[in-house]
Amino acid sequence: MTTSDMSNQITPYRIEIAQEALDDLRHRLRNTRFAPELPGTGWERGVPTGYLRELTDYWAESFDWRAQEAALNAYPQFTTIDGARVHFMHVRSPEPGATPLMLIHGWPGSIVEFLDVIGPLTDPAAHGGQAGDAFHLVIPSLPGYGFSGPLPTTGWTDGRTAAALTELMSRLGYQRYGVQGGDVGAFIAPLMGRLAPENVIGVHVNALLTFPTGDPAVMSTLTETDHVRLAGMKKWQDQQGAYLQLQGTRPQTIAAALHDSPAGQLAWITEKFKEWTDPATELPEAP
Repeated sequence: MTTSDMSNQITPYRIEIAQEALDDLRHRLRNTRFAPELPGTGWERGVPTGYLRELTDYWAESFDWRAQEAALNAYPQFTTIDGARVHFMHVRSPEPGATPLMLIHGWPGSIVEFLDVIGPLTDPAAHGGQAGDAFHLVIPSLPGYGFSGPLPTTGWTDGRTAAALTELMSRLGYQRYGVQGGDVGAFIAPLMGRLAPENVIGVHVNALLTFPTGDPAVMSTLTETDHVRLAGMKKWQDQQGAYLQLQGTRPQTIAAALHDSPAGQLAWITEKFKEWTDPATELPEAP
């Protein structure tokens, strides 16, 4: 890491997507060449082409990016450099004694998934809660995600990301704070607690993934329920885990396709939201 890669500067940031980029996006969506599909397979082989057509048409003709941009820009945003640009929201509570809290998203999530909880967490008294439960929020876009931009180097492991986010909290002047994470964030948040136990007062995760080592001595202690769950995990890996192998081993190859085709990117992510949301009943928009 060179000196130019490091900067303690916190720079205000505002999302402003060029109109030319939006026009190009709409052109690409309108000129999508949809792949044929076998009839009667539903979601078994991926996103149904008919459903993808509906979403693509909505994105091209009805979706209002400028409204979303304004909603994001309603909150203070900044960037800093720690080997890669890190974009983050920093929303302070009106309560002076509020507890600092970092919220870490996962994939294919983003800072957008936290928008609805910013108000209740920073100003609980205005939402029927207690003022003493208020938080100052720091919500980063993980390095390589969203407005944090592409990474300049390889090697951004969960540990390196945890170190960068720990440094971010230090730059903001927070000496005692909590960390919450889901999905990828559920791996990063505990690492921050281990990196800075004197600073992190608590870690909360909404995804808890643990795996046996494979050591025969360990495997012999597993219960019948444990083995059933391991079989379920293997089934998921065999039937739904291909994306993880591809993104983790050949990201540049899949980037060539998804970066050029917004409909392709839409299909890639839509499948995950459909399969991972676990609704009590089938989603009305997911046939």
